[in-house]
Amino acid sequence: MEIPVLQTARLTLRAPKLADFEHWAQFFASDRAEFERGRMPRGQAWRVWASDVAGWSLRGYGPFGLDDRQTGAYLGEVGIYQPDGYPGPELGWFLVPAAEGRGYAAEAARAVMGWARQSLGWDRLVNFIDPRNARSIALGLRLGGAIDPEAEGEDPGDVVIVHDLTRLAA
Repeated sequence: MEIPVLQTARLTLRAPKLADFEHWAQFFASDRAEFERGRMPRGQAWRVWASDVAGWSLRGYGPFGLDDRQTGAYLGEVGIYQPDGYPGPELGWFLVPAAEGRGYAAEAARAVMGWARQSLGWDRLVNFIDPRNARSIALGLRLGGAIDPEAEGEDPGDVVIVHDLTRLAA
């Protein structure tokens, strides 16, 4: 499967590459991972990252590496995740510390939502967010999602934000 390249005004969303893992492993070795999948040792981080990347060949979707179009700098990862046991595909994101607070995650997430609607024909995507992760909840709502208290999350107590992709421009 050929992984698409998406472009926004400031970003290139592209296939994951091995060098991305170093940033991913640093993130998940830090306290910043508390509200995500939790801190994990490098070996476990590798297995989880490789599994996410394999989603592209196994499911036809997965994470995009996120680069600054002007500088080529790696900024993070945004994509669609569905490890075994998830109740469905999830729109997710993480950024390196230097990229936070600049609107990159929202810009990339909008591009992924549009791609999922146009290329996969999906009507909806969800976020599964730890209720203590106020920044991610705010981003999910800013993207136009609505909290569904009845929807199943990855973990009990997750805030589930549902995005209606049918509202996106064609």
